[in-house]
Amino acid sequence: MTTTPTAGAAINAPAAPTPGAAVALRPVPTGAARITGGFWSARQAANRRQALRTGYEKLESAGNLRNLRIAAGTETGDVRGPIFMDSDVYKWLEAAGWEHGREADAELLGWIREVTATVAAAQAADGYLDSVQQVRGGGERYTDLPWSHEHYCAGHLFQAAVAVVRGTGDTGLLDVAVKLADHLVATFGPGKVEDVDGHPVVEMALVELYRETGTREYLDLARWFVDARGHGITERHGKQPTYFSDRVPVREQTTVEGHSVRAVYLTAGAADVAAETGDAELLAALVRQWEGMVSTKTYVTGGIGARWDMEQFGDHHELGPDRAYAETCAAIGSVQWSWRMLLATGESRYADLVERTLYNAFLPGVSLRGTEYFYVNALQLRDGAHPDEERSVAHGRRPWFDCACCPPNIMRTLSSLDAYVATTSADGVQLHQYATGTVRGADGAELAVTTDYPWDGTVRVEVTAPGTGEWELALRVPAWATGARAVVAGRPVDAEPGDYLRVRRAWSAGDVVELVLPLEVRPVEADPRVDAVRGCVALERGPLVYCVEQPDLPEGLVADDVRVHVAELRTARAEHRADLLEGVTTLTFPARRAAAAATGPLYRPASDEPAPASLPEVVEVTAVPYYAWANRELGPLRVWLPRA
Repeated sequence: MTTTPTAGAAINAPAAPTPGAAVALRPVPTGAARITGGFWSARQAANRRQALRTGYEKLESAGNLRNLRIAAGTETGDVRGPIFMDSDVYKWLEAAGWEHGREADAELLGWIREVTATVAAAQAADGYLDSVQQVRGGGERYTDLPWSHEHYCAGHLFQAAVAVVRGTGDTGLLDVAVKLADHLVATFGPGKVEDVDGHPVVEMALVELYRETGTREYLDLARWFVDARGHGITERHGKQPTYFSDRVPVREQTTVEGHSVRAVYLTAGAADVAAETGDAELLAALVRQWEGMVSTKTYVTGGIGARWDMEQFGDHHELGPDRAYAETCAAIGSVQWSWRMLLATGESRYADLVERTLYNAFLPGVSLRGTEYFYVNALQLRDGAHPDEERSVAHGRRPWFDCACCPPNIMRTLSSLDAYVATTSADGVQLHQYATGTVRGADGAELAVTTDYPWDGTVRVEVTAPGTGEWELALRVPAWATGARAVVAGRPVDAEPGDYLRVRRAWSAGDVVELVLPLEVRPVEADPRVDAVRGCVALERGPLVYCVEQPDLPEGLVADDVRVHVAELRTARAEHRADLLEGVTTLTFPARRAAAAATGPLYRPASDEPAPASLPEVVEVTAVPYYAWANRELGPLRVWLPRA
């Protein structure tokens, strides 16, 4: 098959719709959005300096790279680890590719080329590639796709190849990806092998490979994979279809179900298919599913996946804090899906969820140093909790996992984060996420963004190059930002929460738009159908969800026993502490110490007695942003605080 570079080749971003795609917004061109300072810049720096380098070492010590060398015949022995070990290599390659695209790095480029050569050597002559299956499977292929992850590994290879070519210009990994994609096209689809992988990701990966190469067959296969689900394919293998997002056709689903990462990777891929084919019916189904997820299956942090059992979504409103799974990979998949829905529709609610998820469901998964990780992101850790499983938060953050899907997934997300800041359209430039940096739009327009967000709500946007003619600058006003205000060239304008502040004019260099988002403390409560936190309150300030963590409590008070009054939470004192957790704004408020429980049976007859006239002891409690917990000593934690 011949390949012709398309619009993707000009966009250094994970999702780059072609010129003919049915989207409302488009990612900015290569290098046109750069985070240069502030909150996210610090996280990207830790990722670049620490995580990517230790990640390369972990891929060697854990056996991922050796598996590929064994498959290539350059080493001998038994392969190690889960069947999807190759995918960790590809996610790291993707991260390295995006990172080199942000700023050239000779060491990273050397590793990219070294690992690419290892991957290429392991590929079979007909394009097939999966090191564990090639060695452990004795030559068998695709015999148990619900569990084998062969397409899953292929999908991550395709995404890595796109990142490497867009970030470095090297085409070696793209050559491997095209050879494997051609093999999939020759093998799967109507009239061929009519089977789907148990773990989606190949769908959005094939679409992006189509965007990079122009090979229509990749898009067609992605669409077939999306439409093939929900018709009993996994049941033919003796599997339970709900877990594999295979119970109901994608076009008929009203909510997400099953394994949370699988589900949102599938919907992200379906959104790409809908965009490139102009499929309004498919997009409408995805809108329904997104709304169902947000209204009944999403934690206050933006995390998804309530059940440890098979890493799944639970039922509607099943969102217990202490057994929350909220896998870091699931948060990343949610961001990928919401970003694609934002591109398709231009609606701010999708960018709102991206923001909530990035700060509160994705970022808790990595330490401030950038080298220790949470796989699971529970919203409560009890006093004396026992770490009975490797993924348990009671272990604290871990340097790696036997199933190491999350660490390199975090790396690739941070390396590509600049791509989620801004978009362009025929109207002008849209800013969705706020960070100090620069943005370049069409016709020579350039912007400089200055902000100390999320600690301060002021976002200053200066036009440093005006471009030509009139164009619109749109700034997202989060739905939580009641009382937001803006000043344009010295004049006040309306700023409606849950929409975009839109300013259209012929701009001059030096023009300034200043958006002020009020960072009031917001106590929030859950829908009463969320049984596990009925009678509890969580604290938010700006885009951040807060938690009570043991190191910040008075001596003798355990986080389990903190009780609060909502009226007192509203008057919480915000203080920025440059000396704490690399700089955070804390919230301090009065709370009650729960009265000691009476001795006796665990369950006893209910009492009709009125509450005691005297209130429990008042103590002063400090809360920190949830993303920063467990960066000191590990101890009890609560996001949801019971009312006194």
